[in-house]
Amino acid sequence: MEQVQSLNKNPVEGFSAGLIDDDDIYKWEVVIIGPQDTLFEGGFFKAYLTFPYDYPLRPPKMKFITEIWHPNVAKNGDVCISILHEPGEDKFGYEKPEERWLPIHTVETIMISVISMLADPNSDSPANVDAAKEWREDPNGEFKRKVARCVRKSQEMAFD
Repeated sequence: MEQVQSLNKNPVEGFSAGLIDDDDIYKWEVVIIGPQDTLFEGGFFKAYLTFPYDYPLRPPKMKFITEIWHPNVAKNGDVCISILHEPGEDKFGYEKPEERWLPIHTVETIMISVISMLADPNSDSPANVDAAKEWREDPNGEFKRKVARCVRKSQEMAFD
């Protein structure tokens, strides 16, 4: 609840966030504004943040509701970035423990990381292999066209 109040009092540029239902502090809706000077610029990407009951010891899950084409977003909308991975050692050795979830993270730090992810995809550990392949091989070709389509759709749906 403190984080909701803090974000309402001091909004952060690049996103808005709030409870989906005032009676459930564990489910949030966020809207990320596509970062300037990126392929996602001008988009309005809606997502849900679902917090576990033992938050902040464990990370929330984030899922885009608006269609988005990105190497670190699964085709079903699930966001895959280090900051949202369970704390501790990575059994595959890709991430250091300090790159993963830490209880000091807030909605603001999560959103800043996701905005950064949009601007700078990590195609080495993709959630969407097809998007990662297009990003690596031809970022200004098919990848750019698919992102542009998602941006247009997000603009059309922004006020629904």
